[in-house]
Amino acid sequence: MNGRYLIAKGENIMIKKLLAALTIVAPLFFAGTVKAENPQHVQRLLQTRECVACDLSGANLRGSHLIGADLRGANLQGANLEHANLEGADLTGANLENAQLTSAFLTNVNFKQANLNDANLTGAKIYDSNVYEASMKDINITNAQIFHTGIGVGGEELKNIPDWD
Repeated sequence: MNGRYLIAKGENIMIKKLLAALTIVAPLFFAGTVKAENPQHVQRLLQTRECVACDLSGANLRGSHLIGADLRGANLQGANLEHANLEGADLTGANLENAQLTSAFLTNVNFKQANLNDANLTGAKIYDSNVYEASMKDINITNAQIFHTGIGVGGEELKNIPDWD
């Protein structure tokens, strides 16, 4: 009987340790589903088209009409802007790292000093936009239409990209 009790007691201790470990580790598995954006900032942007230095990281702005939006210095890291219309938007100094801009309409957009690293611009229409001093490492421009904008293919260092100022 003592042997059985020791085994059961040992199993009980192991179960407690396992439950304690799961309590610590479980939130890490769900961290990817947590949204980081500030809901008030998203609401303000959609109502006023102005959100300077806002936290819109991870925001779902798919299909949004953000024509002429003032997003200077905004954090749009990982935001979903698929099919969004950002015509004439000011994204000077904005963080668009890992943003989804698939099939977005990006005419006359000011990306001056913006971070576009790892952004997905597949199928985007990018016309007459300012990318002066923008960081564009590992962007995806598959099937994008790019006219009069200093974005190129082949890893060439683009010099003398004009600024709008």
